[in-house]
Amino acid sequence: MRKKERFEKIISWFQENMPIAETELHYSNPYELLVAVILSAQCTDKRVNQITPPLFDRFPTAFDLSHTTQEDIFDLIRSCSYPNNKAKHLLGMAKMLVEDFKEVVPDDINELQKMPGVGRKTANVIASVVYDKPAMAVDTHVFRVSERLGLTTNSKTPLETERQLVKYIPDEYIATAHHWLILHGRYVCLARKPKCKTCKITEYCKYFEKEEKKSKKASN
Repeated sequence: MRKKERFEKIISWFQENMPIAETELHYSNPYELLVAVILSAQCTDKRVNQITPPLFDRFPTAFDLSHTTQEDIFDLIRSCSYPNNKAKHLLGMAKMLVEDFKEVVPDDINELQKMPGVGRKTANVIASVVYDKPAMAVDTHVFRVSERLGLTTNSKTPLETERQLVKYIPDEYIATAHHWLILHGRYVCLARKPKCKTCKITEYCKYFEKEEKKSKKASN
């Protein structure tokens, strides 16, 4: 199967079976999503969703967050991974959001990346989720799933993966495709033991194809 056809088949399946795919992070405005995505680095969405309600109660705006201390933020996010670094990043982000962007979360990926704690992945999430831009955020799930399916080939970095994916995914599907791949990786194509027996897209999957060949060789 050629790569273009593989993309078309997989996109078509997700369109039909998962037409609505959204972030599982809870938020009510761009500032809250930005905070949540920064917290979500190497941390589950479930944990982040437990942390953010008291955090947003205490600091409902970027202005409020910018006028606290790193220690106060740390106390509220201590149960997430790397709380010291994230507390520092959140405080720096809030100050820059207030001082440089007048509390308006920018829609430009390069502008977003100027803020502490905001890498390309986070910037792409904000651009796609908040502003519906064709930005492909690559996390560990997207990186793993796209390589297993055969949508990417020998990708060594998230940026390489991003470039390979956007080459074949039409602009209007890029923002949603990010969530398709994340959710597939989170619930079906697991890192240690993918659930190939219950997966509905194995006929388009390079990993499954290889595993089937191995299995047949072993049984002969």
